[in-house]
Amino acid sequence: MFSICKQSHPATAVEHALTCHFFNHSEKSLVVAGANIIRVFRLIPDVDPTKKEKFSESRPPKMKLECLATYTLFGNVMSMQAVSLAGSVRDSLLLSFRDAKLSVVEYDPEAHDLRTLSLHYFEEEDMRGGWTHHYHIPVVRVDPEGRCAVMLVYGRKLVVLPFRREIAIDDPDLALGDVKPGNINANSRAPVLASYMIVLKELDEKMDNVIDVQFLHGYYEPTLLILYEPVRTFPGRIAVRQDTCSMVAISLNIQQKVHPIIWSVSNLPFDCQQAIPVRKPLGGTLIVSINALIYLNQSVPPFGVSVNSVADVSTNFPLKVQDGVKLTLEGAQASFISYDRLVISLKGGELYVLTLYADSMRSVRSFHFEKAAASVLTTCTCICEENYLFLGSRLGNSLLLRFTEKEQSTVLTLEEKSYAPKVVENPTKKKRLDTLGDWMASDVADIRDLDELEVYGSETQTSVQIASYVFEVCDSLLNIGPCGNISMGEPAFLSEEFSNMQDPDIELFTTSGYGKNGALCVLQRSLRPQVVTTFELPGCVDMWTVIGNKEVNDDPEKSEDQMHAFMILSQEESTMILQTGLEINEVDNSGFSTQGPTVYAGNLGYNKFIIQVSQMGVRLLQGLEQIQHIPLDLGSPIVHASAADPHVVILSEDGQVILLTLRETRGQGRLSVMKPLLSLKPPIITLCAFRDVSGLFSTSLPEEEEDQGVKKEVKTEEAVKKEVDDEDEMLYGETSDNAIFEPQIPIETPATVITGDEGKESPWWQKYVQEVKPTYWVFISRDNGNLELYTLPDFRISYLVRNFGQGLRVLSDSLGAAPMPVLSAGFSESVVGTETHVRELLMVALGHHGHRPLLVARLDDELLIYEAYRYPRGMLKMRFRRLPHNLLIRERKSRSRKKASDEGTIESRVCQLRYFSNIAGYNGVFVCGPYPHWLFLTSRGELRTHPMTIDGAVTCFAPFHNINCPQGFLYFNKKAELRICVLPTHLSYDAPWPVRKVPLRCTPHFATYHLESKTYCVVTSLAEPTNKYYKFNGEDKELTVEERNDRFPLPVQEKFSILLFSPVSWEVIPNTKMELEEWEHVTCLKNVSLAYEGTRSGLKGYIAVGTNYNYGEDITSRGRILIFDIIEVVPEPGQPLTKNRFKMVYSKEQKGPVTAITHVVGFLVSAVGQKIYIWQLKDNDLVGVAFIDTNIYIHQLLSIKSLILVADVYKSISLLRFQEEYRTLSLVSRDFRPTEVYTCEFLLDNTQMGFLIADGEKNLVLYMYQPESRESFGGQRLLRKADFHLGQHVNTFFRIRCKISDLTSDKKQLMGAERRHITMFATLDGGLGFVLPVPEKTYRRLLMLQNVLVTHVCHTAGLNPKGLRTYKSSNKLLSNPARGIIDGELVWMFLGLPTPEKHEVAKKIGTKVDDIIEDLADIERLTAHF
Repeated sequence: MFSICKQSHPATAVEHALTCHFFNHSEKSLVVAGANIIRVFRLIPDVDPTKKEKFSESRPPKMKLECLATYTLFGNVMSMQAVSLAGSVRDSLLLSFRDAKLSVVEYDPEAHDLRTLSLHYFEEEDMRGGWTHHYHIPVVRVDPEGRCAVMLVYGRKLVVLPFRREIAIDDPDLALGDVKPGNINANSRAPVLASYMIVLKELDEKMDNVIDVQFLHGYYEPTLLILYEPVRTFPGRIAVRQDTCSMVAISLNIQQKVHPIIWSVSNLPFDCQQAIPVRKPLGGTLIVSINALIYLNQSVPPFGVSVNSVADVSTNFPLKVQDGVKLTLEGAQASFISYDRLVISLKGGELYVLTLYADSMRSVRSFHFEKAAASVLTTCTCICEENYLFLGSRLGNSLLLRFTEKEQSTVLTLEEKSYAPKVVENPTKKKRLDTLGDWMASDVADIRDLDELEVYGSETQTSVQIASYVFEVCDSLLNIGPCGNISMGEPAFLSEEFSNMQDPDIELFTTSGYGKNGALCVLQRSLRPQVVTTFELPGCVDMWTVIGNKEVNDDPEKSEDQMHAFMILSQEESTMILQTGLEINEVDNSGFSTQGPTVYAGNLGYNKFIIQVSQMGVRLLQGLEQIQHIPLDLGSPIVHASAADPHVVILSEDGQVILLTLRETRGQGRLSVMKPLLSLKPPIITLCAFRDVSGLFSTSLPEEEEDQGVKKEVKTEEAVKKEVDDEDEMLYGETSDNAIFEPQIPIETPATVITGDEGKESPWWQKYVQEVKPTYWVFISRDNGNLELYTLPDFRISYLVRNFGQGLRVLSDSLGAAPMPVLSAGFSESVVGTETHVRELLMVALGHHGHRPLLVARLDDELLIYEAYRYPRGMLKMRFRRLPHNLLIRERKSRSRKKASDEGTIESRVCQLRYFSNIAGYNGVFVCGPYPHWLFLTSRGELRTHPMTIDGAVTCFAPFHNINCPQGFLYFNKKAELRICVLPTHLSYDAPWPVRKVPLRCTPHFATYHLESKTYCVVTSLAEPTNKYYKFNGEDKELTVEERNDRFPLPVQEKFSILLFSPVSWEVIPNTKMELEEWEHVTCLKNVSLAYEGTRSGLKGYIAVGTNYNYGEDITSRGRILIFDIIEVVPEPGQPLTKNRFKMVYSKEQKGPVTAITHVVGFLVSAVGQKIYIWQLKDNDLVGVAFIDTNIYIHQLLSIKSLILVADVYKSISLLRFQEEYRTLSLVSRDFRPTEVYTCEFLLDNTQMGFLIADGEKNLVLYMYQPESRESFGGQRLLRKADFHLGQHVNTFFRIRCKISDLTSDKKQLMGAERRHITMFATLDGGLGFVLPVPEKTYRRLLMLQNVLVTHVCHTAGLNPKGLRTYKSSNKLLSNPARGIIDGELVWMFLGLPTPEKHEVAKKIGTKVDDIIEDLADIERLTAHF
C-alpha cells in the first residue's frame, strides 16, 4: 500500500523567541520558532501614515507585528540563540536540532533567504557514551560578550564553539604570529573556530543530571554556570535526602582549552528549575526553584526567599519569607526589563514584575513581587525594543504586550536601625500594612544573622523606588494548537446556490489550547462566498465596477467610502452599462461607449472621473456625462490597459504603447496623450502600471543603513581602548565606577543611542510613520522573456530582468550587464518551449498601507508571485524574491481536446488577476480561472492563499461596494451566472486556513458532531484548587479535609462538564451544560450508532461517554458509561437555539475505569479496565454480549464492519473480530513490538486496508494484515508496511472519502478515487495534514522525484529531508525502516523550482514535467475538502 503524507496547514505554536539584528544593525527583529518553522517579525506602528497624527517620544504610537520572512526547515528547532559574529553586518542565529546538531545561519541579502555559515554534528557513537535513549535536548547558550557559545549534548558533555573576535589583540595566537603563513588566510576568514569538548564527569566526578547552563555577566573570561543534581531525590524522599542540587561556575580559557572551576555552591533545594543570569552592575544569578527564589553571587552571601509555605518543609537552605506572595515557580519564564527588574510569567499565565533591591555594596537585600497582569500561558518570553514584551505560547495565541510605568511610584526607606528581634506592633498598624497589598518591601532587619548585617550592611538609609507597571495587549499571533481532538461538521450557513453538490460540504472543528487559553477552532480550507443574489447574463466576457460622483470632492479622505455607481459588462460585440443603486438598472443613453467591447474601465483623479478604454478609443466621463473622447487609430486594436492614478498605459495588439495622463485645471479634467519612445522589437506582450508607496523603488538606501558601517567602526575602536586601559580593574575586581562595565555588544544598546551627542536622535519608529511620496512605474514584458521597469511619465528604463518567465528564485537587475551570447539564448528557448510566455502581469501594493509590493505573473499554467525586498547594490536598490505558494491553476488537458489556439479572441486577453482594495476590510488579489483563488497580504505581512472551489471556474471578477452589498464582490461562473456576494465575516482570513477561534476559558477535551441535531457535543474541564482528598482506611475510602496555612499552594482538581455547542451562533446552547460528579474524569467521547429498540435494522446516533473516578493510587478505579440522546424540545421564548437538549438514556457504574468506547454492527464496545466488552442496548439498559482480555491500558477503539482496531498505551495495536451469530469476540492479529500509541485510524484504498498509528516519538507507522506472508506467522502478527517521521505529535485522526467533483470523468475511473479515503490528522503544534493512498505508478514516479530532490534542493541549516523522515526510535530496531510514504513537503518543492531546473530534474528521472505536475495537482484536488 503506497501513500503520501503532506502537511496542509503549518504548525502555529511558538516555542522560542529572541530579539536580534536579523537583517541589519539599524533595525531589530523578533525571531520566533515553533516546530519546524522560523518566522521573523518587526514592530511597526499601528497607524495610517496618511492621517496626520502627532506622535512624540512621550506619546509613542502603538506597535504591531509584521512578518518579514518565514523559513520552513526539515527538522524541529530545539534551542535558538543569536550572536554577532566578527565582520558581519547582522546577527547570526545558532539553531540546535535533535539529537546533537548545531547550525549557524544568517540572513543572506543576495537571495532573501537563510545562509548556512557552519554545521556542527556530534552524533557519533562514542559521543553517546553507550546510551541509546536521550531525553536531553541540545541546549545552546551564548556568551553575553559574543566570545563563544556552548551546547550541552546528551546531558553529559559540553561543546564549546569559540568565535573569532574583530580585533587581533583579543586573539594572542594570531597576534604572536606563530600561525603558519599559509594557514592564516584560511583560518582568519571563518568567524566560527574549531569546536572542542568538555566532558562534565572529568570536571567533577559527581556532575550529572544537568538542569541548566547559563553564561554569567561581568567576568573577564567567558564564565559558565552549571546547575545540576548529583544524586537525585523526589518529593517522597525529602525526609531522607533533601537539598540535592549544586551549582558550579567554570571559567573558559578558550586559547588554552582549560576550564577551572572558580566558584561552587552546594545544598540548593532539590526542586531547582533554572538559573537566570543577572546583568551588571549587580551580576550573579537567580536560581529558580519551585517554592523559592535564591540570589547567588560570588562575593556576597546568598539571599533567598520562599514564595510559598512548602519551602518550609522541603529545604533547609536559609530562606526569608516573602510576605504577601503565594506562588509556585515551575514552568516560569522570565525576561529582564532593566538591570534589576524582570517580568516573570507563571504557569497559570500571571505576570509579575520582580524587582531586586541592592545596597551600596551591590549585594541583593530583598525582592519585591508585584502582580501586573494575567495573560496567556507562556512557553517563552522576550523583550522587543524598549517597552514591548513578547509572550510566545504553545497553548494559546502568542501576544505582544506594551508595558508602561505608572506615574505614581512609592518611595520606601529601608532603615537598618534596630537589630533586636521584631516586636509585634499594635494591631491597627499591622492591619494598615496589610491593606497596602503586594508592593510592601520586606524589612532588611529580618535577615537572620545579625553579624552578617554588621559585616556587609551599610549603616546608611537606602531608599528604593517601587514602580508599578501597566501591560496592554498590542497584537497577537493566532495559534490553533494543541489540537487534542478534531471532528468534521457542517457549516451552519451555506448559500442555497451551493446545496446540490456532489461532495458533502464540511468544515473542521477542533479543540485547542489548555486551561484559560482553552478554545474551539472552526477551520475551513476553502473560502465560501455568501451569495446575496444571482442573475443569469449570458455572453459577458469581462466586467468592471466604477464609482461615479455627481458632486466634485477634492478631499481624498471621503473618497475612501464611496459606493460603486456603475457596472460595465463587456460582451463580444457590445458593452452593457448598468447603474447600481438600491436596484440595478440598465442605462440606455449615456456618455459610455456601448458599440464595441470594452478593454478597461476604472476611476481616475481620486474617483472623480471615469475612464473607459475601448478597442479604438478612450473616453473620460464624469458621472454619466462624457467630458472627452480621444479616438486612437494605431493600425491595430487596443487590447490591454493598466492604470496608476493619474496615469493610464495602453497596449495595442501589435505592441505599441500609449501613455494617457489626467491633468486637472479648475476642476476640469483633460487627458493628455503621449507616445513614448520604446523600441517595439522584441514585441511587447503585456504591461502593468504601478503606484509605489513603499519607498522600495528608490535609487538610494535609507540613511540609517548607509552609515551603518561607519558607526560600527567607531564603536569597536572605543571598545578596544576601553578594554586595554581597564584591564587591571577587570582583573582585580569592580570599582564603584559602573561605566567600565557597560556591555560591549551592540544588541544591548538601543538603536537610538549610537550617534552620540550631535543632538537628540528621532525614535526608532519614526521612519515608519513618515509618509512616503508616491512614485509611478510601468512594468513591460517582452516576447524574449525580458521584464523591463520604466519610470512614469518619462519612460526611463530603471530595471531589467532577463528570462523572467522561467520562474527564477531571485530577480536581479541586469542593466549594464553584458548581453547574453546569441547561441545560449537560442538554446534555452528550444529546451523550454513556449510555456515561459507571460500572459499577464500585476504589480500590487499590499501589506501595511502598501509597504509590501507583490509582483504576480500569470503564465499559461502557472502563477509566479514575487515580493520586492531591499538590496544594497544596483541602480534601484531592490530585488524580487519568489514566494512559495500552493496555487495550482493548471487545467487538466484531456486527450480529446487539443490545445485550442484561442490567442486572438477577447477571452484570452481578459485579465484574470484582479486587485481589490476593500472586500470585507481586506485588500488583495483575486485569481480567476478554472481554479479560482484569493490572495491576501494584510499588515501582518504573511501571504495567504485561499481557494474558492465551491462554484467551479470563475471567468471574471470585480469588487462591489453597494448599499445592499457593503464591501462585497461580483463574479461570473462557467454557467454565465453573475453572483453578487459578500465574504462571511465570522471567519478570519488572515490565517493559513480561514478560521474562527471561539474562546472557552476552560480546557476542551473532546468534540464530536451529532448529525441528526446538527450540533457539537463538547467535553470541558475547569481546574479548581481543593484541600480535600480521599484516603483508604482499610476497607473503604473516606474523604479527608486538610487544613493548611494560607501560603500553601493547594493542588487543583479538574471538574468536568459536557455541553452542547451550536454552529449557528458559535456559543454554548443555554441550559445544556451537564456537570459530572466530583473527581469524575471523562476518558472518551464518541458518536455511536446503536441498534434502535424495536427495529433491528435501524441504527440511531447516540453520544456515548466513558468516565473514571480519579480518587488516587490507593483506591480502586471505577468508571461510568453514559449514553445520551440529543432530543428536540420546544425552545424557550427568545432563544431559538434551546430546541436541543440532552436526554440521558443510560448511566451506570462499571467494574473498572471506562477508557475507550465505539460501536460495531449496532452494538456498543467499551474497554473497561483490562477487558473489552460488547453490549447491546435494550430497554435503556446495556446487556453484555461478549468480552475479551487485553493488555495494559486501552485508550482507542475503532471499528469497520465487524473488525475492531484496539490501541494500547504501551503495547501497540491489536485487531479483534466480532462474530454476531456466534456472539464471540476473538483476537485476529496484533503487533508484537511495544509502541507508545497516541492514536490510530484505518487507511483505506479500495480493497486494501491498512492500520495507521501515531506514536510517542512523532512517527506515523502503517501496519497491514497479510496472513499469507511468511513473517506474519500465519496472520498472528501485523506487518509494518511503511513508516514516516512527522516531527509533531498527532493526537487525533479522522477519515473522509476523496473529493471527486473536481476531476474529469476519465480520470475518476482511472484512479478509483471514489473508493479511496484520505486519513487526516491534527498535531499538538497546531498543524493539519493528510495521508493519502496513491496508485503504484504515481508512487514510483514521486519516489524517484523525491530521491532526486533530496540532493537537488538547498538544505536550509544543513538539514537533510531524508534524515528527518526516517523512523526514529529510542530502542534499537532489529529491522530497517520500511519508509514507503512519500514526503509531501519535499515533492511539493518541485513546483517552486525555476523552469530549467524542473526540466533537468524531470530528465533525470526520465519523465515529463507535465506528468509530475499533474500527479501533484491530482493529489491537491482529491484532498481539497473543507
